[in-house]
Amino acid sequence: MKLKSGLMGTIAALVMGLGAAQAEGVKVGMITTLSGGGAGLGVDTRDGFLLALKQAGEAGSKVDLVIEDDQQKPDVAVQIADKMIQSDKVDVLTGIVWSNLAMAVVPSATAQGKFYLSTNAAPSQLAGAGCNARYFAVSYQNDNMHEAAGAYAKGAGIGKVFIMAPNYPAGQDSLAGFKRFYDGEIASEVYTQLGQTDYAAEIAQIRASGAEAVFFFLPGGMGIAFMKQYAASGVGIPLIGPAFSLSQDILPAVGDSALGIKNTSSWSPDLDNAANKTFVDGFQAEYGRLPSLYAAQGYDTANLLLSAVAKADVTDAEAFRAALAAADFASVRGKFRFGPNQHPVQDIYVREVVKVNGVLTNAIVGTAMTDRADAYADQCKM
Repeated sequence: MKLKSGLMGTIAALVMGLGAAQAEGVKVGMITTLSGGGAGLGVDTRDGFLLALKQAGEAGSKVDLVIEDDQQKPDVAVQIADKMIQSDKVDVLTGIVWSNLAMAVVPSATAQGKFYLSTNAAPSQLAGAGCNARYFAVSYQNDNMHEAAGAYAKGAGIGKVFIMAPNYPAGQDSLAGFKRFYDGEIASEVYTQLGQTDYAAEIAQIRASGAEAVFFFLPGGMGIAFMKQYAASGVGIPLIGPAFSLSQDILPAVGDSALGIKNTSSWSPDLDNAANKTFVDGFQAEYGRLPSLYAAQGYDTANLLLSAVAKADVTDAEAFRAALAAADFASVRGKFRFGPNQHPVQDIYVREVVKVNGVLTNAIVGTAMTDRADAYADQCKM
């Protein structure tokens, strides 16, 4: 595999030993967040993707990978995408974590004839009327984990919930998804600033709300800041989140106050299938830490790409699209297929934060949804 990037040191070390470049296959541009408060999400995305290429051996060496840091800024992501398309001549783009960045990059990239494989961000606009034959969400549709949390809260008999998310496309999709499957009372619906780190005002609102539970979607550093402040406040109203709020990259920083919190996810490190065992064991061996959902999605995206490269040349757009749509790879999630809008149809689980051998992680305690697609597929007219 060839790696070309402005990143130094760490990235170079990660890909040592992946082997010299083989015959040309596909050129991939990875735009992801590698600095700032959201860096952990992008690092895990990158590392999962790289692990899949390394494990694939010769097949992985046919991927010419360019990696750039978007700094969690839409204008930077657009500049990088333009450079990758016009100067680096990539065939495929991937890696964006944040939905506002995806909305800035994906429509332009697909309009220029490039394939985009989403490792994470999957805003509703791109699942419905804005769907595109060259866009595949390999992760989920933004609403999915939150829909599952709403279904869990309903099934648990929770009558009144305070709901909160950042004010950007994924946050808006989040609360819409929760309300779609929760029919109890919404104590308050609060949108916070993207990147916010002080939640004193929101915690005061929660305290006064009379809610029986709090549903919060705060990925990355936002979730760390909120949960630390919430634990210190002593409010004590139970928390429910999607996987992003209790992800493996967050748990070490939050500490034992996360124990017992329920969250919803399409993946968990304890999912019992061969592909997941290979992934989890390989990730720990390669990087010395447990993988997160972001790493799992990066890994699956790379393996989907490899499955398509094995079947079709990227210059034959229709054949390459068909090869991607077949999803002929062993997913760490077990069951996995694409719906008509090229978004996943998959099971979504309820997990609980536990401690295993002294390490905080998540374990499956139930299934919230089976073979869930998304609410927007019928709006897609591909």
